[in-house]
Amino acid sequence: MNTVDHALLDGVLAHQLRPLAKTITLIESQREDHRARAHTLLEALLPHTGSAIRIGISGVPGVGKSTFIEAFGLYLIEQGLRVAVLAVDPSSNLSGGSILGDKTRMELLSREPAAFIRPSPSAGSLGGVAEKTREAMLVCEASGFDVIVVETVGVGQSETAVAGMTDLFCLLQLPNAGDELQAIKKGVMELAGLIIINKADISLAAAQTACSHIRTALRMLRPMSPNWPVPVLTLSALQKDGIAEFWDTVKRYRDTMTASGEFAARRKHQAATWMWELIDASLKHRFHQHPRVRAELPGFTAAVEEGRVTPSAAARELLGFLNG
Repeated sequence: MNTVDHALLDGVLAHQLRPLAKTITLIESQREDHRARAHTLLEALLPHTGSAIRIGISGVPGVGKSTFIEAFGLYLIEQGLRVAVLAVDPSSNLSGGSILGDKTRMELLSREPAAFIRPSPSAGSLGGVAEKTREAMLVCEASGFDVIVVETVGVGQSETAVAGMTDLFCLLQLPNAGDELQAIKKGVMELAGLIIINKADISLAAAQTACSHIRTALRMLRPMSPNWPVPVLTLSALQKDGIAEFWDTVKRYRDTMTASGEFAARRKHQAATWMWELIDASLKHRFHQHPRVRAELPGFTAAVEEGRVTPSAAARELLGFLNG
């Protein structure tokens, strides 16, 4: 039984940023002893979580996600709130480190004592969402942050992954990206609880046209909730125009979904999904660490690649070693 690291526990609960960062580093570690310590620490922090609003932000590269998040974060701080940003960067294939470096793209926000920005390399996890993002959200909640923003790289399956771990998934769109209807991905649109046309300062007319097209398209899609008609807002993060309206819409969403019972139901479903994802990850980890599997895997891989063994037969043999 691992004992709780009280220095980190007390520091996180005291809203100290250094222990918070060290705790997330511990959670992200792949070392077995660190994983055990992180698990014990998370269990101790769990009773102090659940009070923050979790917002997912996604959109294609160049849509202005970081500019928007910085403007939004600074606005929240002006309202007396604390904001944490978990920005999931694509990982370098060479070093495994983050490529984009979100602290350099949110320079003003990173200077604020009431803000915490954590760029995390996706490290090859599904959809570009860091494997430990959920745990990092819990630690930030325990450290007293009122709003937690998860920013994704906006490619692949990251939108689905973020929508599955946040209370509200927001999709940023460009006002001048051509035919808006052709650019819309049906699955992503159905996940969104709020759609934002950013960079309206470039062309207000184009932003309003895009807004009209998307509202029309939404009528043909299945809504994410029968109690929440998805709003489409236009704003300019660069000019700080429309940020207050966005936050008012987020609060209205939380109130509406709480009154209908969907807010709590969504979190319960996410917790159960998280459990199964952890089970899958643990089984995969045990599989790769099994001595017989590690010894036989290269040979089976070569046999499958050369066509001497079918993938299904190789999988059955390898999985059978777990029972030995």
